[in-house]
Amino acid sequence: MPTQLLKIITLEAKLELLSGLHIGAGNQEIHIGGIDNAVIKHPYTDQPYIPGSSVKGRMRSLLEWRAGVVGEANGKPLDSKTLKLLESSSDAQKKMQAQTIVRLFGISGDTSEEISLAIGPSRLSFWDAALTAEWVKERETNREKLTEAKSENVIDRIRGVAEHPRQTERVPAGALFDFRLTLKVLDDDDENVLLDTVLAGMRLLELDGIGGSSSRGYGKLRFTGLLYNGENIQSRLDQIDPFKLNAA
Repeated sequence: MPTQLLKIITLEAKLELLSGLHIGAGNQEIHIGGIDNAVIKHPYTDQPYIPGSSVKGRMRSLLEWRAGVVGEANGKPLDSKTLKLLESSSDAQKKMQAQTIVRLFGISGDTSEEISLAIGPSRLSFWDAALTAEWVKERETNREKLTEAKSENVIDRIRGVAEHPRQTERVPAGALFDFRLTLKVLDDDDENVLLDTVLAGMRLLELDGIGGSSSRGYGKLRFTGLLYNGENIQSRLDQIDPFKLNAA
């Protein structure tokens, strides 16, 4: 049972879009001739950003798929019921990964006191990622917009006719965001296991993407200049094989 917080590590990087990104704003109205699916924007600056919750949710989902626990959890995030099921599993690697994931991302509030005490608080805290000031200034200097409108439709396979036209707003490829998260290390944690799992999650994001329509090419990204409390560890991220399970 963890009893003491030893340190809080800061991981920072540039998140570069390799394709257009759409994270929806939940529009309730459709305007004739306008954007049907707008991206989420800061209410004061009107600049698009990446919510920390979007990164957290996608990274956790990918790590749970990698660990092979999605079936036991019935498609839901890991919970205490799933952890109890895994206790009888002969797959020690799966159990270790499941425990690491809930330590990093947390567990539902209705968890038993025994499990809550054994796991402790969630170790990861994700920050909203804002566009870098340099990228915004460059766009403004060139009188370019911060987003693009992508036209989409459905093609009738027999008639070859485009139907249901719509416009989706995206942050364009090449956009740069300031990515940041913090990692708590408690007295019963293996810091390297936690860090390697986070790095594996970041590599999975690079391979998959974030936001909507990633299966259609949206939201592809890469991390550059990764810093660990100010120390450059980009090479460690680049060398992580996210499917080498004994590395996490």
